[in-house]
Amino acid sequence: MTGTTKIRLAIPNKGRIAQPIRDLVEKSGIHLRETGERKLVAKTVDPDIEVLFARPIDIPEYVANGAADIGITGLDMVHERGSVVEELLDLKMGRATLVVAVPEDASVAGVKDLDGARIATEFPNITRAYFERFGVSVTIVPVGGACEATPYLGIADAIVDLTSTGTTLQTNRMRILGEVLSTNTEVIANPASLEQKAEKIQEVVLALESVVRAKGQCYIMMNVNRDALPEVERILPGLGGPTVMDVASHEGLVAVHAVVREECVYQLITQLKRSGARDILVMSIERMIP
Repeated sequence: MTGTTKIRLAIPNKGRIAQPIRDLVEKSGIHLRETGERKLVAKTVDPDIEVLFARPIDIPEYVANGAADIGITGLDMVHERGSVVEELLDLKMGRATLVVAVPEDASVAGVKDLDGARIATEFPNITRAYFERFGVSVTIVPVGGACEATPYLGIADAIVDLTSTGTTLQTNRMRILGEVLSTNTEVIANPASLEQKAEKIQEVVLALESVVRAKGQCYIMMNVNRDALPEVERILPGLGGPTVMDVASHEGLVAVHAVVREECVYQLITQLKRSGARDILVMSIERMIP
């Protein structure tokens, strides 16, 4: 890529966060002009932005070595690679915890009891460093998935794996011994690119952040008799309080607008109606610019 305004954004080509991230990029306005499962690099509606599709585990290194200026992947991948990148934005998705777990009936009380054990994991570097901090010697068994099955297959004595709810571990009769690290999906940047192409990178980050901020929010509008306004304002939990505007009417009405959490709308509507609000309109929000 030539020039200091053009940037390359690396996003996952597969995995559990691939589609949500692609949806996020589209909603932010960075629409892909080229699609296809085998496409490695795609142009966007912005001639200064192109998208690189890569394995989540490779994205930190692509960003670190400058093959991509910015990327979106899990912090677990960044730590596993040990890549030197800047963390720019928490996308509020893909939250999980990397844990050490053993079969429920294992005679193991703590991490230090795993000295000499075989540990199955998709994160060998993180796992090795974790046990070294405890002075525990283990044998790493790299696997590509389904870690929870390895103890019952005789492949490993314990696992280090990601969990978000713990349901999969419970289903497979595994219990957690300790937490290794917490992870989430982040926008990361190449340090040199961040300095040389700061304006364009911040433009992309702002677009992504606006979608993240809008998630779970609704825009609610209504007409209210002026004498009922104090009660309506008390009820509305809007961001920074509601906006109140005069209405061209002889009925003493004002228009009230507010941004509220989507989960609150159901109860709010009933309360607002009882307080005298009418002509209530609820709309979804695509983007919110801070």
